[in-house]
Amino acid sequence: MNLLIKTFYMICMKTSILVGGQAVIEGVMMRVPGAYATALRLKNGEIISKRFDFTSIIERYKMKNYFIIRGFLHLYESMKIGYQTLDWSADIYESENNDSKKNKESILNTFFEKLVSIFSIVLSIGIFLGLPLYFSSILIPDNTNSPFYFNIISGIIRITIFLVYLILISQLNDVKRLFQYHGAEHKTVYNFESGKELNIKNAQKFSTLHPRCGTSFIFIIMIVTIFSYTILDSIALLFIDNLNFSIRLIMHLLCLPLVAGIGYEVLKFLSNKQHILIFKYLSKPGLLLQNITTKEPDDLQLEIAIYALKTAFDNKIDQFKGKKYTAESIG
Repeated sequence: MNLLIKTFYMICMKTSILVGGQAVIEGVMMRVPGAYATALRLKNGEIISKRFDFTSIIERYKMKNYFIIRGFLHLYESMKIGYQTLDWSADIYESENNDSKKNKESILNTFFEKLVSIFSIVLSIGIFLGLPLYFSSILIPDNTNSPFYFNIISGIIRITIFLVYLILISQLNDVKRLFQYHGAEHKTVYNFESGKELNIKNAQKFSTLHPRCGTSFIFIIMIVTIFSYTILDSIALLFIDNLNFSIRLIMHLLCLPLVAGIGYEVLKFLSNKQHILIFKYLSKPGLLLQNITTKEPDDLQLEIAIYALKTAFDNKIDQFKGKKYTAESIG
């Protein structure tokens, strides 16, 4: 009977709240309802932070109940905020290393940064979408008769490339520190969700692996693409005799927002059903990947993550003390 009561409490009584974050260079960004903040530690040990008020498009236009669309919009906003905070932390890091602050207002620097951003996006699409399609087209020349088989091969190649990429970059010292801050972010959110007092001692007790992590989200998207693109290719074959590499690339690229939206809904569903054994096991692959993208943080790194969350809440976090929550979004 006690187990039934606890299960009911977990499902029905735990308040959901939009809390999430992202590791940045020598710091952490935390997002809460209505705001987000980034905290960094300078070389002299000083902690600096930057807070912004923020209202989501989903809240502004009351789109919370728009299935799939809300997922894509959430991903877009998270990427936009993530890029801005990562860019800010990189500027601070670079200015410290060069002992001089670069002129961010110059037209040349702004243009160069935009160019680098566009190139990064194109490169990511080429590596994680273009390459799997290209190799699958070579391995399966006559691919029109079996869209599912083609997309299975493409999905396996995509996941393999992603794993190799993660393993390679995780060997870099700067990335290792970034992954430690990622772990600090997860521990801090777990601490917040638990209702216990938010401090380093309590946060260190929690795991670095979280079911609503962005790493799990990416893995789920890679699985969703197999089935989504199979349906898309099957429909396209009703109107097109031959699906060559170029046609597939354009179609799959245009459908990425849809895939992202579906991936968000799947992650949201699985993460809210962790008390059910089968759904807990379905979340395992994403959690296993986090063994690469998160590392155990030290106390100083946890201090930064906690500082960022408190700053995001505008130091009003005490009103949440003693209550248990489910964080909707984790970086």
